[in-house]
Amino acid sequence: MKAAQITGYGAPDVLKVNEVGRPTPGAGEVLVSIEASSVNGLDTIVRAGGLRIVSGRRFPIGVGLDFAGVVAATGAGVPQYQVGDRVWGTVPPLKRNAVGAAAEYVVVPASRVGPAPADLSPVEAASLVVAGTTALAALRDTLHLTSGERLLVRGAAGGVGTAAVQLAHAMGAHVTALSRGRHAGALRELGADEVFDYGTTTPDRIGPFGVVLDTVGSELNSYRRRLTRDGRMATIALSASSMAAIAASSVHGARRIRTLSSNPDTAVLRDLADYVTSGALRPVVDSVYPLADIASAHQAFERGGVVGKQVVAVSGR
Repeated sequence: MKAAQITGYGAPDVLKVNEVGRPTPGAGEVLVSIEASSVNGLDTIVRAGGLRIVSGRRFPIGVGLDFAGVVAATGAGVPQYQVGDRVWGTVPPLKRNAVGAAAEYVVVPASRVGPAPADLSPVEAASLVVAGTTALAALRDTLHLTSGERLLVRGAAGGVGTAAVQLAHAMGAHVTALSRGRHAGALRELGADEVFDYGTTTPDRIGPFGVVLDTVGSELNSYRRRLTRDGRMATIALSASSMAAIAASSVHGARRIRTLSSNPDTAVLRDLADYVTSGALRPVVDSVYPLADIASAHQAFERGGVVGKQVVAVSGR
């Protein structure tokens, strides 16, 4: 089978599509024939060597976190799935493996997949897995967003941002989006009540907010100061500077800056599917690339400036 792999740390051109052996599921695992996978921030960080202390120096390394596809085989003890079932899910993050989700097949624990929404194409479904579950975990489980609260979403045009705007709107929040000005129309269509251009809007000109969700990682303390007395803030953007800001904010108690990572199980994937089925959440796809051109998908992700996700179409099955 074909699989995209990191052949050395560096720019997107270190990604190569190689022929590798097709895996076999063990007990409690499923083999998924992958139809689409998306590009996520962790993919590009690992590829660039930002987490080499975890990913190591033995190559090749698999790439791709999330997928949509069809169950091709199951191991023992997986009665809930049958060959042919349409599923979506994730591979374990930061687990060193030669094959990730950007491949024709992948083996994952059954606890990491869930039934894919029937109304979504594989490309649409793949665009929502990590982005949607991360936004849901941030708003519902970390920030405990409630109806009527004022929420600021920084980096609102990205994958997590577009999902967060929609989910927060469905939860009854007043949503303020911070993004490029040209994306205002698209974000209002997704449910944003207000949109500000981050290039011309400083933190002191907006707010206060009961909740802030950051996907950018810069100026964290400036935005934390825009919280109300009982406000909460979380970031998904981890870097040396953001980690320093997170640590320093601990003196502020409940108004500290929280962090989180998405590691969804079947229950969370079912919850996300419910939002899709109800019409509260829809995919936002910027561009689609064939597996052979995954390097261009990574380049597009790193350029930014778009609305939604870059998706890799693995097969037409």
